[in-house]
Amino acid sequence: MVDFFLGEEGNYVETIFMTEKQEERVRAKIKKIRSALSADKRFHGGYFDDSRGLRYMPPELYLRINDYKGAARYFKWFDKNFPDDIGYGMFWFEYAISSFKNKKMEIAEKSILKSFMANDYLIEQFLGLPLKDRINNERSEWHRKQAIENFLYSEENPEFAEFSIWLKNFIESSEFLNFSNKYVDIEIKLKTETEVSKRSALLNKSRQLLDDY
Repeated sequence: MVDFFLGEEGNYVETIFMTEKQEERVRAKIKKIRSALSADKRFHGGYFDDSRGLRYMPPELYLRINDYKGAARYFKWFDKNFPDDIGYGMFWFEYAISSFKNKKMEIAEKSILKSFMANDYLIEQFLGLPLKDRINNERSEWHRKQAIENFLYSEENPEFAEFSIWLKNFIESSEFLNFSNKYVDIEIKLKTETEVSKRSALLNKSRQLLDDY
């Protein structure tokens, strides 16, 4: 099993083979998180609170040990238990990697779109491309910082070589370009629109983009 460490840019870089004990520790951490989530649900009478955001942690651990089947099972559980969760950029990017590895291409595409909507810098950060400032709203500076300082994944990792090729082709496709252009246009309009009804219409239009894809 290949192990990774955080390189100078904050991305996982291939290093030595993970020992059996190291993998066991990762799996034990996953189990501990899943147990904590189950306890959270019992404590809240059959509903999740998870104010600590534990539900977002297992995907990175599954990817760390290249357990894409395990990741797929977790995402299926996540979708069932948190169907309306907006997630965040890296989480959806991890969903895309897992789906690609399991040959679930439609889910991989939609997950990349969700990742782009949550943080439009992550794709470029992963591919080592210059970060484009498309929207420049109040969240943009924070999103850029998150992409540079906290994003864990890079095309330099050979484990993601095939995913990187697919991603490059996907972001050049007419489907992605059409989607991203519409989304950015909506976000730019939201920067200056103050009328409540018009803002609501724009937000609904943004949400509808995913449904229509």
